[in-house]
Amino acid sequence: MFRRSWRHAAAATAALFALTSITACSDDPADAEDLSGNRAGAMENYAAGTQFKATEPLSFSVLYNNHPNYPLKEDWLFWTELTSRTNVSLEKVAVPLSDYNQKRSLLIGAGDAPLLIPKTYPPDVHAYVSSGAILPISDYLDLMPNLKDKIEKWNLKPEIDTLRQQDGKFYLLPGLHEKAWHDYSLAVRTDILEELNLEVPKTWDDVYTMLKAMKAAYPDVYPFSDRWSQPNPAGNLLNLLAVSYGLEGAGWNFQHVSWNAQAQQFEYTGATEQYKQMLQYLNKLVSEKLLDPESFTQTDDLARQKLANGKSFVISANAQAVVNEYRPDLAATNPKAKITKIPLPIGPAGEINPASRLENGMMISSRARDSENFVAMMQFVDWLWYSDAGQEFAKWGVEGTTFVKDAAGKHTLAPDVNVIGLNPDAPKHLQKDFGFYNGVFAYGGKPELVQAFFSPEEQEFQQVMNARAPKAVPPPYPLNDEEREQVSLWETPLKDYVYQATLQFVLGQRDFAQWDAYVAELKSKNMDTYLETVNNAHKRFQENT
Repeated sequence: MFRRSWRHAAAATAALFALTSITACSDDPADAEDLSGNRAGAMENYAAGTQFKATEPLSFSVLYNNHPNYPLKEDWLFWTELTSRTNVSLEKVAVPLSDYNQKRSLLIGAGDAPLLIPKTYPPDVHAYVSSGAILPISDYLDLMPNLKDKIEKWNLKPEIDTLRQQDGKFYLLPGLHEKAWHDYSLAVRTDILEELNLEVPKTWDDVYTMLKAMKAAYPDVYPFSDRWSQPNPAGNLLNLLAVSYGLEGAGWNFQHVSWNAQAQQFEYTGATEQYKQMLQYLNKLVSEKLLDPESFTQTDDLARQKLANGKSFVISANAQAVVNEYRPDLAATNPKAKITKIPLPIGPAGEINPASRLENGMMISSRARDSENFVAMMQFVDWLWYSDAGQEFAKWGVEGTTFVKDAAGKHTLAPDVNVIGLNPDAPKHLQKDFGFYNGVFAYGGKPELVQAFFSPEEQEFQQVMNARAPKAVPPPYPLNDEEREQVSLWETPLKDYVYQATLQFVLGQRDFAQWDAYVAELKSKNMDTYLETVNNAHKRFQENT
């Protein structure tokens, strides 16, 4: 679950916006610039599928997100092998995970940021665009043939367009997935299903039918008692339902606007008919005592205790929660219990996979453009983060040391290497002892790479989800700095009121006959002006592309 705060850049002048809007979506090729003085160490014939190796030893600085689960070690095989393969060494500016965003802002603001700034989420980029501190990376895509190849082959242009700023350029190199990877859903006690002769529910209506049957058999139990309710109420459950009803997101992924394809405009998510229907569904579960009303406020520990003690049978889940929490909890109290994460139930939006195919990515300091090694650096980034070979290296490591391949090319961890419990008795760890499968370098890719360390159960789940149509990508609406600053003043009171009213409607504290009054309250909190700003930005983007 990724809950990221939006940062907001300073306002710029209207004249500048008028000038920059003219260039929207014009990815100027790098060869239109004179890069003759920036090619030191670069390969002359670098192309997609080519092993990158600098023609001379090079070193690039990188902001390193130091994860507490595998703290940085200078003697990792990752570093030495990376240099051996690419002739590049990385100068790490290590920052603890807990301080990463704050430290990144301070370094960029002071002009002291490393050249490479990974682990950046799209909203975080906004704050740095107007200052000129980061590179408009879309101007240099011709230096990155592996990236361009994947965008084209995987039809990622609509997703890439969502990264564009008001000047039409994008400033983030995102992680790319060939297939959307959706993890969160519901976990269900399958032994109870077997006992009651019930099928795994396929739709949200089926979930209701299942809960009714469980309640009839166990009248003293709330069949569904949920977790992940803090700091946002029912964070995961509301988000799952929102996307199932055709909205962009709710709960911990609350999105202020959702695209109405029929009306060809954005609508305010919390005021839509779909949002109302979603709350009516939840209210039905609560009023019939199928969903524990404490689901919207209780701690994770309490929700887990209820599941472990047979006080509930259904709970929000991701793959790790099932394996690392629910099954051990149940094994300690009820060894015969079985629990499984089910495919996301289908709602009015149909069989969709709601996950994005973009992931967090990398900003590049604008100082890099003046380096004599700029072209070589871009080739290096392209190879490590976007080539098949680079992605395999970052995740699996070195063949014969950390993994082996069979005759069909299938990868398997070396028997003396463990990661996420695949070889639990192995003396070495892929992340802690070798530095591979590191979140700074390993993300995105083809499904077989992304799912390489998934259990057979999770791979089956992903197979079901990947067979579904990807959720339509909403069109871009790049805001200029002045607009972004303004909407930031409206977002918090709007969101807070949506959360407040959501709880009231779901828990029966407010009648749905008051829905129009609720929408009027949103209007009084600048909802209409917010929408007008977003829709005008969308129209402006269309006119300039």
